[in-house]
Amino acid sequence: MIRAISHDHTWPAHRTEIRDWRQSIRSGSRADRTLRAVAVSIPPRIAELSFSPPTAIAGLAERALIESAATDGELRVQSRALPRFMLRTESVASSKIERVSASATDFARAIAGSRANTSATSMVAASTALHGLVETVGDSHAITLEDLLSAHRTLMRDDAYEAAYAGRWRDMQNWIGGSDHSPRDALYVPPPPEMVEALMRDLLAWANRDDVPVFVQLAIAHAQFESIHPFTDGNGRLGRALVSALLRRRGVAQTGVMPLASGLLAVRDEYFAALMTYRSGDPSLIVALIARAAGAAAVESRASMRVLTELPGEWRAIIDTPRGSVTDRLLEALLDEPVLSGEQASARVDATPAATYAALDRLVDAGILAEVTGRKRDRVWAAGDVLGELDELDRRIQGRMLRDG
Repeated sequence: MIRAISHDHTWPAHRTEIRDWRQSIRSGSRADRTLRAVAVSIPPRIAELSFSPPTAIAGLAERALIESAATDGELRVQSRALPRFMLRTESVASSKIERVSASATDFARAIAGSRANTSATSMVAASTALHGLVETVGDSHAITLEDLLSAHRTLMRDDAYEAAYAGRWRDMQNWIGGSDHSPRDALYVPPPPEMVEALMRDLLAWANRDDVPVFVQLAIAHAQFESIHPFTDGNGRLGRALVSALLRRRGVAQTGVMPLASGLLAVRDEYFAALMTYRSGDPSLIVALIARAAGAAAVESRASMRVLTELPGEWRAIIDTPRGSVTDRLLEALLDEPVLSGEQASARVDATPAATYAALDRLVDAGILAEVTGRKRDRVWAAGDVLGELDELDRRIQGRMLRDG
């Protein structure tokens, strides 16, 4: 039986426990080294709870649901390039929330598997992890612990510092803010590691219900995930990927991923404050923020759909090429694969390397493609118009989020 506590919009606050603390590696200041106790935060068990937000926030969530469904409906009649475009927008913005950023050129290189800086590689890993999680949940209509562990494995396996912990619940105490060497003056200290798996099982019991309003469910699931902080790193990106996975599970975003992280990026401080408010026993703010971000993402994604569907016609007005030629087939491929190596381009258009490279050169001369490595070997080409629209979508979602706030 569902235990209803929603008549006055209340929700249980986290409780605090004092736990012993000792540094495992001697480091930091004397205050870090001599710290002997830490106040950890214990999230409530939520599997059987319910919550009704205030009327205004419920209305906001309903509008976001309508906008998201409308966008998903349009995506179903578009090319498969557009869902991939939106997924990349979400992954880039989610990474930026964690201060992981890279130039468009570095990101393009990383997409094509070429050498790029660690930030760009991390952003591409976030995109791959998000895609895998959403598709898995969409196929099974449920989310499991192994789904999350697998997504984390994909996200962190190539990280120079965290690869050993990829796909594993944390086995150590972590914290947010304060000292780098101990939880001294931390803004938030998650529950101890021995509680993580049980809390995650409880969280997924909530996330797999079908009797909870969609945005209430996914916002609380996200806030609870961030409060458990189940991994040594990657919690923010995986927690926002969970939101996208739940939108797919509930049938709201069956075709694409709503890039709502762009909206959260615009109000980063407000977003983090809403997570802290959740821990004090009020989910209303995080429900409102995620609903606003999803609504903004849905509306602006439809604008990007219109831009992208017009690009092949614009390109053909620039370059005169017969229909069905290698150059023409490459133009068709660019919406789906805006970043390509020579080998990828050849496979995509089913042409010889010589014919493919000749087509690539034609598109570079026309200004439709740019070579982004500056090398003579292992070159990578990018369609600037497509990548530019990715940046533009992010900017528009942020602007709408600020205006509507």
